[in-house]
Order: sequence, then structure tokens, then C-alpha cells
Amino acid sequence: MKKKQIHLVDDENIIHDIFKRLFKESEYDLLISENFTQAKGNHVPEVDVVILDQMIPGTSGMEIFKEIKKDDPDVQVIFLTAFGTIEAAIDAIKEGAVDYIQKPFDNTELKYKIDRVIREKRLIKENQQLKKSLKGLFSFKTIIGKSPLLIKALSMIENVADSNSTVLITGESGTGKELVAKAIHTNSGRYDKPFLPFNSGNIPVTLCESLLFGHKKGTFTGAVADKKGLFEEADGGTLFLDEIANLNYETQAKLLRAIQEKEIQPLGSNHIIKVDVRLIAATNVDLKLKVKTSEFREDLYYRLNIINIHLPPLRDRKEDIPALLDVFIDKFSRENKKSIEGVSEKYLHILMKYDWPGNIRELENTVLRSVLLSEAPILQPEVLPPEILGQNPFASFEGGFNERIEAYKRQIIQEAMEKTGGIQKKAAEQLKLNPSTLFELMKRLGIHK
Repeated sequence: MKKKQIHLVDDENIIHDIFKRLFKESEYDLLISENFTQAKGNHVPEVDVVILDQMIPGTSGMEIFKEIKKDDPDVQVIFLTAFGTIEAAIDAIKEGAVDYIQKPFDNTELKYKIDRVIREKRLIKENQQLKKSLKGLFSFKTIIGKSPLLIKALSMIENVADSNSTVLITGESGTGKELVAKAIHTNSGRYDKPFLPFNSGNIPVTLCESLLFGHKKGTFTGAVADKKGLFEEADGGTLFLDEIANLNYETQAKLLRAIQEKEIQPLGSNHIIKVDVRLIAATNVDLKLKVKTSEFREDLYYRLNIINIHLPPLRDRKEDIPALLDVFIDKFSRENKKSIEGVSEKYLHILMKYDWPGNIRELENTVLRSVLLSEAPILQPEVLPPEILGQNPFASFEGGFNERIEAYKRQIIQEAMEKTGGIQKKAAEQLKLNPSTLFELMKRLGIHK
């Protein structure tokens, strides 16, 4: 564990001795300066906290504080102050110091305050690093592909990310709409605020409105306490509404008001709550058609459709499949401790011919299945599911008649073992085989449990 670095700036030897006794444990690293020159020369941004005496010969603690803060804006400073300089210490806090301790101080209190400041600073730093890593995780670079249709969508995403405009993402299921919504959020000025996803599909009206806008205790059966809605929880950040076409017509009206007026009214409440939320909506159906059939409010449609980003289906961007394969194989090989190096030409050929009704989500699940089932470093067609192989179960297998039959037997057994969690007895029951027969088949076909 990294040592807790403390920088003491004080000219009194007795204070030096107290600090040396208090922070003698190996977890601490104590640096001592006696004047302005030493304090400025010794300070580095890696220091967790500076303990700064208010009265330093030839200068003041405030002057040293200002000078250090120029080079290290995030510096955490606790002032040591005598009784007559408390007002100056309070002024220092107004300038950005985190606390002050009055002399003569209680050693236990001093140590507690210093440890607390160090702990809080490190938590803030860890949080910043986590948000930075999340920003990388959901950056535009994580949206894999170079097809013209995807490049066009990416260009629009980058252009709108840092605005506050509502965004409507359209595309079939599995095209990555939530991934794009997260990328927009993490590349906007709201990246350090909440990103809350909500799937509107087939939720009862009262529950849906309660989840979105909150409710007061006793509003309906089961409302045993006041509850904040997602709009209030996402204040300052982004709310992602997936499958928005499924919202009830009345709920759509309340959503429109929340967008236009930036205010909500919890169920059962007479009070209006102001909220600052960016809305990103997504749908896999034609909202224009829903408007024509009076299933979706026209005014809400136009309010949502200020920026429309359409994500192409995978069948229209098949040139991106090899790059996606590389990413998924690497991910699932690491997660499952497998050594998969790539795919055979036949495996890739089958994937390029398939139309992918489930889009990227289906491709990802297919690769996961292949990695789990494969006993070779190169993925072969026999680890693909039947629906991708096509109507003819032997179509993807190469070799003579006997080789194709054995390959298909291998696939059937592997699928049964996968479905039964690797339990041979259950797999044998599913295949209507004697367990000993299945054992011999697995041995002959080179299938390892």
C-alpha cells in the first residue's frame, strides 16, 4: 500500500518532535520544512496533506499556501493556528484550506483529522480515475467498425455528445443503442454525473410513472414510503429511456412536460420539483408510424427527434464482423481462461453469409458459445449453433462422409454437455443414450469433459 505522505511546514522543533512521534509508523512518510523556501522546494503533488503553521518567520502561512496552490491546485492543507489567529485560519478555509487545528492541539484529534483528509483525498482521486476509465470504456473507440454507415453514425454521435440536446437513437434490437447512449454521456459535460438507464417495455402505468417521477407514501398499494424517481436521481446527468414507444399515452404527456419545463411532479404530491436532466431515448420501431396511428404523441416525437442517430443492422455492415470477432474472442478468452487464437476461413465464411437478426448481441453470444465449446485454438464451424449453420446440419463441415458425420456427432454432444452443465448422466438422458455409450463416444471423438 502506498505510504501516507504528510508535509509539515513549521519552524518549531517541539512541533517537529510531536509529529515524528505521532507518525513514526511505517505507513506514514513525514516531510518537514521550516520556512518559505524549504516549503516551496520540498512540496510535490504526490503529498497527501500539508500541515501549515499560520505564523512562519519572514512570511505567513497564507503566503506559503497561495504559492504551493499555484503549482498544486488540488493541494489539501490543514492550518495550525494559535488562539489569536483563528480568524486568519477561517479566511484560509475560504481560500480553499480543508481545516484548521488550534494550538495547543490534542494529539488524537490531530491524527484523526489528518487521516480523514488523506482518506477523503484518495477516495476522490480513485473516483476520478474510475470515471476516467469508464470514459475510456464507453469512448467512441469502443464502438467497433469502419463501415461507411457506422462512420456516419459515429460522426453524428461525436458532434452531439457535448451538447444538452435530447437524442433519439433508432435501430434494431442488438445494434448497441445503450452503448452509444453511454458513449454520449461519458463524452459530455455531464460525464461525472449519473447515467441512469430505464427500459420502458411492458411496465404497468402506475409503476412506470413511479419509477420515472417518484411517489409519496400511501399513493398506491405498496407505496410504504416516499420514493425519488429516476428524473430526480439523474439530476445533473443523463436519463436513457429504452423502448420508449412502449410508454403509455398519459405517461408520454408527463414526459413531455419534464423535457420542456424541466420539472416533475411525483405521484400523490402537490409539489413541483425542478430537474436538470439530459434525455436520450431509443426505439427499435418506427415512431412515425406510431404517431400516424395515434399510439405516440406527435409533440413528444418532435421534441425527442431533434437529433436522430440511426444505428445500422449488422447485415448492412458485415465488413465490421472480423474486427468485432477479434474483440469478442480476446474478451471471452481472457474471461474463461481459454487460448483461442482466431477463426478458420470456413467459420468466418459462415458468419459473413448469415443475416444476424439479433445483430451485434447475437454475434457476441455466438462467439461466447464458440469459445466455451472449442477445444482447439482456432474456432471451427462445428462449435456454431444450428441456426447459424443453416438447415443442412452437415453444410459447414469439410471432409468425407465419415468425417462430416463425426463432426456433427461432436457438435450434438458438446451442445448437450453445455445445456446440462457438463454432467454426463444428464446429457446422456437428453440424448437418449446409455451413459457408458456417451462416455465411449466422447472418448473416441476426443471430447474432454
